[in-house]
Amino acid sequence: MRKRLAVIFASVIVLLLAFFSLSSKSYAYGPTDEILNYTITVDVNDDATLDMNYHIEWKVLQSGGDLGPVTWVEIGIPNDHCENLTAQSDNIEKIALSRKGGDVLAKITFDKAYYEGEVISFDYSLTQDYMYEINKLTDGETVYTFTPGWFDEIDVDELIIKWNADKVKEFSPSAEKNASYIVWKSALKKRDKYTVSITYPNDAYGFDMSKTYVQEEDKTSPGDVILIIIGIIVFMIPMSLPFIVIAVVIKEAYDNARGFTYGKKVITREKITYYDSCPHCGAPRKDQKEACEFCGASMIKNKEVIKESEAQKDKDIKKLKSTGLYHYGTSPNVYIRVNTTRPKVPVTRPSSSSGSSRSRGGGHSCAHSSCACACACACACAGGGRAGCSVKDFYNTNLKLRSLELKNKAK
Repeated sequence: MRKRLAVIFASVIVLLLAFFSLSSKSYAYGPTDEILNYTITVDVNDDATLDMNYHIEWKVLQSGGDLGPVTWVEIGIPNDHCENLTAQSDNIEKIALSRKGGDVLAKITFDKAYYEGEVISFDYSLTQDYMYEINKLTDGETVYTFTPGWFDEIDVDELIIKWNADKVKEFSPSAEKNASYIVWKSALKKRDKYTVSITYPNDAYGFDMSKTYVQEEDKTSPGDVILIIIGIIVFMIPMSLPFIVIAVVIKEAYDNARGFTYGKKVITREKITYYDSCPHCGAPRKDQKEACEFCGASMIKNKEVIKESEAQKDKDIKKLKSTGLYHYGTSPNVYIRVNTTRPKVPVTRPSSSSGSSRSRGGGHSCAHSSCACACACACACAGGGRAGCSVKDFYNTNLKLRSLELKNKAK
């Protein structure tokens, strides 16, 4: 019990220290950078992929103290179906994809350091896929939805999105339209996002049903997540901690009195194959949905239990140990469902005549508390942005991706 209490208190302290450390760095300096211009030009290829050209003018407002000069930045891109990431300006020394949690970013390293008052003007391009949804609003029409990577701590003076107007049927919000491009213009405060949608007939380009992609809007910024975590720590944990301790003690005493404790963790795995489309009405399957959203028919084509001996032979399956639903193999329709339990087992008690005592086995370990702390810290610290010589990841600059929907199934 003492170990459990120590882990709980240690977790709270670590989270508080992480929060105040981030807060002190974020608020002590004030605005450190400014985006003067953020222009994205988009052309649609015959195979429905997008050629995207980025032009950014980034002004350094501060470079003294712990911040240091700007030597690299990270800019969010729509998703990881990205190819041909290429530098288009001479001041980019290196450009590569970077992943932080569920976010995908373009990490751009410059050929020199930039100091206070200097403006970094740089260009790069990429080819992006999985950006449209077929029959999203109306049968026979395909819609692209695009939200440029936003900045949690930087104002954007001018955002310009230029989308090739060829074959476009509708677009929103309202924008200027010339002979070649639809042009949206906006100024963004920090954390602001700007989303555009463009509609085409289904036969305009080579749209592929297997690549239909729903881009979900994430309404919670990393800063909001940190505030939520702190609110829980400050108000909920201290108030609920005594009740948690009492509940744990009562639960263990109750189980012990009944002659039970918790045994070794048991992992069960199922291999699930889904239909591409509903076998009843033909509607396309939404990602990981097990029932058709139109007629309610089951989208599961086949389900089989994976024996532990088989799981140990497959390294991709063997590493899946937490409850959830995970994509498996190259087929877009095959998943592994994992369920983790700790069954109750009888307690072995000594006989009254043995003259010896024995402690009860199978108690809970403290690993869960420390794991919870590590996950919370990782979520709070994830992201990218500007970087100096001594301070890395000062900003969370990213485009939120579609979150993986985990489905727990009680056994």
